Amino acid sequence: MSVLCDTQIRELVGIEPFEDNIKRPGQVSFGVSSYGYDVRVGTLFKIFTDVSRDGSQAIVDPKQFNDHNFITIDTKDTGRDHIIIPPNSFALAETVETFDIPRDVLAICLGKSTYARCGIIVNVTPLEPEWRGKVTIEISNTTPLPAKIYANEGIAQMIFIKADRVCAVSYADKGGKYQDQTGLVLPMVD
Repeated sequence: MSVLCDTQIRELVGIEPFEDNIKRPGQVSFGVSSYGYDVRVGTLFKIFTDVSRDGSQAIVDPKQFNDHNFITIDTKDTGRDHIIIPPNSFALAETVETFDIPRDVLAICLGKSTYARCGIIVNVTPLEPEWRGKVTIEISNTTPLPAKIYANEGIAQMIFIKADRVCAVSYADKGGKYQDQTGLVLPMVD
């Protein structure tokens, strides 16, 4: 197994739109890097709340997920370039980029240090071989203060690991439930 470098990422991994990693003053960096790709967070966010719309205490249950547990904000509609995640809260978002992972590659996501140094943790499960779509990103504000997340700027880095041989069963072969997602997708249990 080996980690893909910038030229291999450009040649082997389907990423649209693909961006070079250039200096963009005043922005959190994004685009291809030496051994990964820094993804951007899109404009659509779902921010979790601790109270449901009927005023009762909300419970997050992955087997019976209730979309009333969050508010939806699209920065395109607000005219702002960011959202605010309340203290000790959580948001879901989507990447700007769409990915097409080759059968012999696994992608692992790590949060960017710019946000991590502010107490903001980004989580994405691995992108398995032959997974396709926009990535749903989980963003946790671990601080006791409100936190800004900037739309259309870098949020996390994908590291691509190339296997010595192709896998026996890919995500596409399994008919994975999150295959070909076109945007922010909520939790599902088959």
